[in-house]
Amino acid sequence: MFPKPKPVLKPNTYAYESEPMVKATGFREYDARWLFGSEINLMGVEALGLGLGTLIHELGVAPHIVTGHDFRSYSASIKMALVNGLLASGCKVYDIGLAMTPMAYFAQFALDVPCVAMVTASHNDNGWTGVKMGANRPLTFGPDEMLRLKDIVLGGHFKMAAGGAYDFVPEFAARYLADLTDRPKLTRKLKVVCACGNGTAGAFAPEALTKIGCEVVPLDCELNHTFPNYNPNTEDMKMLHAMRDAVLAHKADVALGFDGDGDRCGVVDNEGDEIFADKVGVMLARDISSQQKDALFVADVKSTGLFMTDPVLLGNRAKTDYWKTGHSYMKRRVNEIGAVAGFEKSGHFFFNKPMGRGYDDGLIFAFAVCDMLDRNPGKTMADLKRALPKTWSSPTMSPHCADEEKYGVVDAVVKHFEAEHKNGGKVAGQPIRNLVTVNGVRVTVEDGTWGLVRASSNKPELVVVVESPVSEARMREMFKSVDAVLRRHKEVGAYNQTI
Repeated sequence: MFPKPKPVLKPNTYAYESEPMVKATGFREYDARWLFGSEINLMGVEALGLGLGTLIHELGVAPHIVTGHDFRSYSASIKMALVNGLLASGCKVYDIGLAMTPMAYFAQFALDVPCVAMVTASHNDNGWTGVKMGANRPLTFGPDEMLRLKDIVLGGHFKMAAGGAYDFVPEFAARYLADLTDRPKLTRKLKVVCACGNGTAGAFAPEALTKIGCEVVPLDCELNHTFPNYNPNTEDMKMLHAMRDAVLAHKADVALGFDGDGDRCGVVDNEGDEIFADKVGVMLARDISSQQKDALFVADVKSTGLFMTDPVLLGNRAKTDYWKTGHSYMKRRVNEIGAVAGFEKSGHFFFNKPMGRGYDDGLIFAFAVCDMLDRNPGKTMADLKRALPKTWSSPTMSPHCADEEKYGVVDAVVKHFEAEHKNGGKVAGQPIRNLVTVNGVRVTVEDGTWGLVRASSNKPELVVVVESPVSEARMREMFKSVDAVLRRHKEVGAYNQTI
């Protein structure tokens, strides 16, 4: 029998090396994230693997699973601890080695394997680790599966079984890149800055972009798990500013940046201006809907209101469904309603056939941007951006809030705005036009200015986004109003960045 995990163990002790430690808050809404060493130890990761294998058997799925790991100093060790647990549960493990997360999703199809467990901290800072899991390709776990996994692991309800096997899949990266680039080359000569923040994508993205015909200017593509320049996070302004400087220095057509595990992409135009991913989504939706009439899209609640009001999208009879933020939620929604594509402000983009298989892949997103430029040979990326109706948007802003407290704070904020709406109150000086509460609260006032508050699914933070179609001043007024509500809660700390 495998020991029941403890919530806390002191490092550098006999107990720490002899018992599993798993902190409960690491089980998020749709994946798992822990600070390695202080919130989970290697035996705790074994417990996670054993629990995941137990759940896979419980779900009635064939116990075959793909695994891989991102480029962190400790990820390979964590993956092998996870593999030990999976083997003990009777799973056959297909290990694709160092990989981007979308490579693991692709492996489910290429190797005909139903399950996946990708060891990655994604865009989180060094020190974090985690696992993105699924048992029904191309989907990943949602709250129900994560809650059941949490119950199994923390309760020690493991079921060990014989039949486990390990198979390392050699040279899988070449197979992934060959499939990805099996397409026509670009007809337009594009100079592309490829920024990887010294993360995992640096081993794959420059080659992929070169293969489709881009002239690639690599930026921080050398693998270095200390991340000496900036964290590979496409919403981090340091990374976006580095991309801006490279675009201007090299007179490039566009800069494409990839996060730590390569499932997200960020964009800076030829004039050095960052284009938030939701606006890029509107640009791509215009391009796609001009070829596919009545196209259906999904956008997350953090995204711009232009998906509903853009005259080009309306003229193409495109429709957009706003849904919960989070790669698992969005992936599920895109596949449930048969959308052509899904766009998330964080840079997760989901393409169904003919462009993709329904999962998020930063390189497919990057290719879509290149194809859009290819189809508009007389226009720059900045031209295409300026063609959108003007709005003023904030970056994603995240005030600290402990995992144990953040959902309670968000519930209170939702109730506050619901009461204001019911009682005819005003936000940022105007009556509330509507509320969207599928994921936190998105409050829109009469002139279309809106603000969002939700709990981060990945870190001990809240998420705040504001936008106005009227002016920058109105955007700032909305932020001031939303922040004033948050400041009523002492649990809410400082922001990582603000406007």
